Amino acid sequence: MTAVSPNNRPDLRDLLAFYASAGVDEALEDEPVNRFAEAPSKPPERAAPPIAESATPQRSTSVSRAEISDRLNPAPAVRAPTTPATVPDEAQAALARQLATTAANLDELRQLMATFDGCNLKFTAKNLVFADGNPNAAVMLVGEAPGRDEDIEGLPFVGRSGRLLDRMLAAIGLDRNSAYIANVIPWRPPGNRTPTPHETEICRPFIERQIELVNPKVLVNLGGPSAKTLLNATEGILRLRGNWRVHTTAAGIVIPAMPTLHPAYLLRTPAHKKLAWRDFLEVKAKLRALG
Repeated sequence: MTAVSPNNRPDLRDLLAFYASAGVDEALEDEPVNRFAEAPSKPPERAAPPIAESATPQRSTSVSRAEISDRLNPAPAVRAPTTPATVPDEAQAALARQLATTAANLDELRQLMATFDGCNLKFTAKNLVFADGNPNAAVMLVGEAPGRDEDIEGLPFVGRSGRLLDRMLAAIGLDRNSAYIANVIPWRPPGNRTPTPHETEICRPFIERQIELVNPKVLVNLGGPSAKTLLNATEGILRLRGNWRVHTTAAGIVIPAMPTLHPAYLLRTPAHKKLAWRDFLEVKAKLRALG
């Protein structure tokens, strides 16, 4: 193995940037812990006092040995049972479906989501990331889940991915005043991990109701998870993108949907920006055709 040269070692700024990009944005303790410090040495154990022999021959030594054993090996303390971690279940998904149908408008839906405690992601996130943009817009874009920047600001697509998305919208004559943006999952998963299928199923009724209330002319699914969740698709995003699909609301309204590549993927794979550009041109043409 090649030794790391002192000149090539990452400095503190590089390490902090790495941790930030990995989603490590909070310390677990108030004070930093030096993992390389030597553990304090334990004080030597005091020797047990010698056992005095009984002067009375009639007394059995078995009792005294038992007492000594109990003193030298005390029974372990009984700990109180801990509260089990919150795990999503089918009952919470059913409750989400019931609550979502009662929302008469977006404000009510947002309030219901803010008070809903059935998704464990809520308890590790800083903010509910509901939506951004114009709810009366003709086009609605839906991603998968918020990241670190979105969790801090409480708005979707405000980090590097958001800045790229703004440029993509501007290329077809749109901005956040003429588009509506949301996510399937409204709370940031810890460390930007992938949401579990159960977490997605719990949040699905809220985004479906959100789409129904906005009632856009065109739906744009940003990335594979959004497309698979809202279009009931099984193919990968590279096979899905560029082909018009439909999203059908609970009321039976059919909305044309365009799956495309997520801006975060495009940042990692710039060569595929040309594919997303074609998809957005399709969206522009569809909006023009629908008036």
